[in-house]
Amino acid sequence: MSESSLRLVWVYPDLLSTYGDQGNVLVVERRARQRRLNVERYDVRSDQPVPTSGDIYLIGGGEDRPQRLAAERILRDPGLVRAVDNGAIVFGVCAGYQILGREFIDDLGRRQPGLGILDVQAVRGEGERCVGEILADVDPQLGLPPITGFENHQGVTHLGPGVRPFGHVRVGRGNGSGDGSEGAWAGTVFGTYLHGPIMARNPAVADLLIKLALDVGALPPADNTWFDQLRAERINAVTSTGA
Repeated sequence: MSESSLRLVWVYPDLLSTYGDQGNVLVVERRARQRRLNVERYDVRSDQPVPTSGDIYLIGGGEDRPQRLAAERILRDPGLVRAVDNGAIVFGVCAGYQILGREFIDDLGRRQPGLGILDVQAVRGEGERCVGEILADVDPQLGLPPITGFENHQGVTHLGPGVRPFGHVRVGRGNGSGDGSEGAWAGTVFGTYLHGPIMARNPAVADLLIKLALDVGALPPADNTWFDQLRAERINAVTSTGA
């Protein structure tokens, strides 16, 4: 990859794009262009092969049946796993997060294998559905400010020894496992339950992915006026009401 180019891959928008998660690829693309990077974006439908030459791969959420179909199809396609082996960055949200893990429970109540590139396992929670706003402190190793978003899932995700929590919740349920963890990450692969979309509410997350893809320690400044307003509004709403 040249220092002035970035290849973004939006995986399965026809199956995995609930709650405006497509906004994530739009924000990453915009943030990159603000830094005068040449961006090539590929929207890869579920009937198309996943390219191996991308720099950043984004996967959104989806309902239970589309999630199963996406998992079945992506397991037959070695593209994403090969891209990770080549050092690509992957960011999955909700259903996409579960697909990156070892397994989850599908819409038929069966244990569905995932890609296994994150050491996590999702089971179906027996209690109340995890719904509402989230405010979480990100793993200090990632150097990000607190993140805001919303969750809507029944899954309870258990982290294995091969990953670290993406964050720990101040408000919300996150992984739902009772330890306060939210999401998971290892190396260049990240998963979270935060919608919003997360990149629009937290542009620093998008910038992190770009920095990792470019292998740089910092990026030139970008216009944060709109993002800062949205972040302040949502964080204030959560901290003032507690939900």
